[in-house]
Amino acid sequence: MIISEFVKLYEEFCPKELSEVGDPVGLQIGSLKNEVKKILVTLDVREQTVEEAKRVGADLILAKHPIIFTPLSNLTDLDSQEKIVMDLVVAGISVYTSHTNIDIVLGGINDFFASKLGLTNVTFLLENGMGRVGDLPEEISLQDFIDQAKKIFHQERFRIVSYNHDLTRSIHRVAICGGAGSKFWKDALAKGADLFITADVFYHVGHDICSTSLTVLDPGHYMEHLFVPLVTEKLDSIIFEHQLAVKAIKSIENTNPFYDI
Repeated sequence: MIISEFVKLYEEFCPKELSEVGDPVGLQIGSLKNEVKKILVTLDVREQTVEEAKRVGADLILAKHPIIFTPLSNLTDLDSQEKIVMDLVVAGISVYTSHTNIDIVLGGINDFFASKLGLTNVTFLLENGMGRVGDLPEEISLQDFIDQAKKIFHQERFRIVSYNHDLTRSIHRVAICGGAGSKFWKDALAKGADLFITADVFYHVGHDICSTSLTVLDPGHYMEHLFVPLVTEKLDSIIFEHQLAVKAIKSIENTNPFYDI
């Protein structure tokens, strides 16, 4: 099949129109006329991702984070980001991005997070569909919740945004927004959340949050690596349903730029 045929099927599940204004989603590198037989699903497109795509013989990379987020002023090997784009073009590997639309769509990453956390009575955090908020089946301690969340996100450490260091306090209502969603903390508070899970909380925003009853759990932006199994499973379903001669491959490369010691 060609990329345009794949895009049509994928966007039936996750339309580009759901993305936030100005968000660079869709085909970023390559041609809709290019043939595709193997799709590598990844969170980020970095040097190791390109090498992995070459290694597994992928024609197309489906990534959550855009490889080109702001316009390129040049295309040389003097800049690491530009060099990645050049390497992809030379290798004939196309890139398709599914960013804020996969956050918003029903069955997307925030629903996946909510399901993994066992939330019930789940609703949108924002009217546009960004984020989710729901209830735990029963109240549990913050410590017990964190222990469960570490297993879900495959991480050993979280940042807790709170002046209250009592981990025995009860958690019942939880809001979540994948990626950098700290600007939505007031929405989480307004929806009655005890706890808001999101990444990249700034220092002074943290101060504002600490002046309220809300606690924020920051797993880091790499929390979104669960995009990979979610979307690979979705592609497998599309491939099976339409009997496509295409294979979806989960990236095994770790593109988290941070390392805890």
